[in-house]
Amino acid sequence: MNKHKYFATAALASLLPFGAPAAQAQVKTVFVIAMENHDWIDGGAKEIFQNPNAPFINSLVAGTSALSPQVAFAAAYHNVLATPTGQNPHIHPSEPNYIWAEAGTNFGVLNDNDPYDPNGPTVQTSTAHLTALLTQAGISWKSYQEDTDLKTGAVGRPLETPAKRTLWTVPLQSLSGRYAKSGNIYNHSRAYSYAAKHNPQVFFVDTDGGNNTTPSNPQRLFYAPIQQLQTDLATNHVARYNWITPNEFNDMHSPLPGGYVPLGGGPLLSGNDAMIRQGDDFLKQVLPQIMASKAYQDNGAIILWWDESEKSDSYVTTIPEIVISPLAHPNVNGVPYASAVNLSHSSDLRTMQEIFHVGTQFLGDAANMPDLSDLFAPGAIPSGL
Repeated sequence: MNKHKYFATAALASLLPFGAPAAQAQVKTVFVIAMENHDWIDGGAKEIFQNPNAPFINSLVAGTSALSPQVAFAAAYHNVLATPTGQNPHIHPSEPNYIWAEAGTNFGVLNDNDPYDPNGPTVQTSTAHLTALLTQAGISWKSYQEDTDLKTGAVGRPLETPAKRTLWTVPLQSLSGRYAKSGNIYNHSRAYSYAAKHNPQVFFVDTDGGNNTTPSNPQRLFYAPIQQLQTDLATNHVARYNWITPNEFNDMHSPLPGGYVPLGGGPLLSGNDAMIRQGDDFLKQVLPQIMASKAYQDNGAIILWWDESEKSDSYVTTIPEIVISPLAHPNVNGVPYASAVNLSHSSDLRTMQEIFHVGTQFLGDAANMPDLSDLFAPGAIPSGL
């Protein structure tokens, strides 16, 4: 045996209990896809669950999709701080929930301001947040954001094509409008809308590089236009932790101007029906791309995450939370497992700290909630820090 390999093997063995069995497979790479503002079930109403305007999502959890054998979902995922009585503080609108997903607290932020908004900045100086811990541990992370770092057309409006890598920036400022030409690769509309409030890493000085919107920002390559995701998947250059935010149309936040015709055809949809179908069609295109990658197939996990409920913080209202992974909890009687464990954004954060072994204590409210291990096969999520 090569002496370096021998000593490495001996060193590893010294860390294990005598006679310990072979280690269980554990999640290595995580893809979080951030969606917006919808309930899974609101009391008796079913906003996403069994909604005909979310056919792809419902096929995943109903066991009728070819992807269903690798799916599990939460049946009791709630807004942070929700209580069974409903007598709890509200953590709304979007931005506080995204900050919470990074740090286990909203730091008192209760608005949607850009991080360096001159009328009320919401940027934090704390280093007690997930991507700071990942950076300190040398674990790669990346934020993929739709409608950022785009080329500029002849009329001064952006094109749908990303700019050169040397021109990428940290997307600190929200922007919306219409492409100069062409259309969105997922919904074929010329409308664009990037919201910084849906990009949690930009709310921390240590991971946003400061108030610098130019290509000189030292943190700029932690952020990429969403088109780069396809390239990184194909070349196996994704990070260990990947946060993916569609634009405000593809994440179910807003209906497209003029309504939406579903991919593959169908009647023109508007309002809430359009919002839900836009997001459903986005996921139908993106999930198979991720699942075809080496990073996913080598014990990866996709988490479909919604930021908040629409109507209530009561326990009768639940938020969608779906995991797709080769290490997901096995199907039960031919359908994906539905976990009854009470979970929240703090559970996701706790799980990320466990997967990547970062931090000496759980961040904020992550210390108070169970992790997502019930959604995975035994041993897939390491327990504790």
